[in-house]
Amino acid sequence: MSAAIRPVRTQAELGLADLYATARHGLPGGKDIAAVRAAAFNHFVLAGLPNARVESWKYTDLRRLMRDAKPLAPPPDATSKEEARAAGELLSGLDFRRVVIVDGAFVEELSDLAGLEPGVMVRSMAEALALDEPMLSQGLGVMVPADDSALALNTALAGDGVVITVSPDVAVVRPIHLAFVNTATAPAAMVTRSLVVIGKGARATFIETHEGRGQADYQVNTALQLVIGDEAKVDHVKVTREGKGAIHIGTLLAHVGTRATFNQWGFTTGGAVVRHQLFVLLSGEGTTANLGGLSLLAERQHADTTLAVEHAAPGCHSREVFKAVVDDEARAVFQGKITVRQQAQKTDAKMMTRALLLSDDAEADGKPELEIFADDVQCGHGATTGNLDDQLKFYLMARGIPEKQAEALLIQAFAAEVVETIEHEGVRDALMEAIAGWLGQRG
Repeated sequence: MSAAIRPVRTQAELGLADLYATARHGLPGGKDIAAVRAAAFNHFVLAGLPNARVESWKYTDLRRLMRDAKPLAPPPDATSKEEARAAGELLSGLDFRRVVIVDGAFVEELSDLAGLEPGVMVRSMAEALALDEPMLSQGLGVMVPADDSALALNTALAGDGVVITVSPDVAVVRPIHLAFVNTATAPAAMVTRSLVVIGKGARATFIETHEGRGQADYQVNTALQLVIGDEAKVDHVKVTREGKGAIHIGTLLAHVGTRATFNQWGFTTGGAVVRHQLFVLLSGEGTTANLGGLSLLAERQHADTTLAVEHAAPGCHSREVFKAVVDDEARAVFQGKITVRQQAQKTDAKMMTRALLLSDDAEADGKPELEIFADDVQCGHGATTGNLDDQLKFYLMARGIPEKQAEALLIQAFAAEVVETIEHEGVRDALMEAIAGWLGQRG
C-alpha cells in the first residue's frame, strides 16, 4: 500500500487559489476565454509558484520570495487617475503617444488616442476580451514555447491591458508609450496582459514603463505578446522603476516573421524583486533581433533576466548583451539560452552578459547557454563578473578627479555600451540621465 504524496502549499499559493476562485466569474471574457483561464490555472495548481527546483527559476525562488498573495487592485478612482497624470516623467518632453494603465486598468481619458494613423487601433484588453474574439482566446495561450507557471497565473487572472494592431505597411510616426502606473496605498496585485500585432512591412516603436509608490507593498504580473509580421521593424524599450517593496514579474512573448527586425532593450532600477523573462521565436528566414538590458541595483534588490531565443529558420541574426551594476547586498541574475533548430542553417547568434560588483556583499549569477542542432552556424556566448578597474580609477584620480567622481565615470562608461544602442535619441538621453541620477544617490 502506498500513500499519496501531496505537496505542501505555501501561504501565497493558497491565497492565489482563493483569489482565482473569488475573481474568476468577474474576469472579462466569454466561455472560450474562461476555458483558457481555467486550463492555465490548473497548470499553475499542478506546478505551484516557481522555485529553485525549476531550472529556469533556480536563482529566483518565488516560493520563498513571495510570502503572500495580494488582493486584486480595485478600479482606479479619481485620486489615482490624477496621480497617474505625472506618470513617465523620465520621458517627459518627448513627443510620445501615451497609453495609460492605472492599477492594472486601461484609462482612456488619460491616454492620447486622438489622431491615430490610419491602420492603427488601440483599445482596452478588457473590452476586447468581452467580445471573446478568437484572436484573443488563442493569444491568451502561449505563442512560443514557455512552460512557465508565472505566465500561467497571468493568463488565469489578467483583467486588463491594451490591444494594439498596426496594419501592413503602416509607419507609426509617434512612438507609443505604454505607461503602467501603480498608485495603490494598500497591498494589492496588478495582473495585466497586452497584445501588439504588427502587420507586414509596418514600422513602430513602443516604450513600456512601470512605476509605483516608494515603499508600497504590491505585486505586478504583466505580460506583453508581440506578433511581428514579415519585413516589419519594431523597437521596444521597457523601463522598470517600481517601488522599493514591489515584486514585479514581467513576461515578453515575441513571434517574429520573415526578414523582420526586432530591437528590444530593458532598463531596471526599481523594485524589491524583479524578474524579466523574454521568449523570442525567430520563425522566418533572414530575421534580425538585437536584445539588450541594463540593471542598476542597490540595497537588497534582486533582479533576474531570463532569456530564451529560438532560431527556427535559416539565415537569422541575433545579438544579446545584458549588463548589471550591483551595489550593497543586491543580487543580479542573468540566464540566457539560444536554441538553433536543425533547419536554421546559416544562423549567426552571440550572447554576452557582464556584471560590475561595487561591494563585497554584492552578487551576480550568469548562465548563458547554447543548444545547437544545425551544423552551419556561427554562435558564441560569454560571461564576465568583476570589480571596478583599480588602475583606471587611479589614472583618473591622478589627474585630479575625486574618487567618487572617478568611480561614477567608470560606471557610466560600463553602462553606456547598452544604452547607446537604443536608436531613439530622446530615450537614450533620458536613460543616461537616469544612470547619472542613480549614481548620485550612491553618495
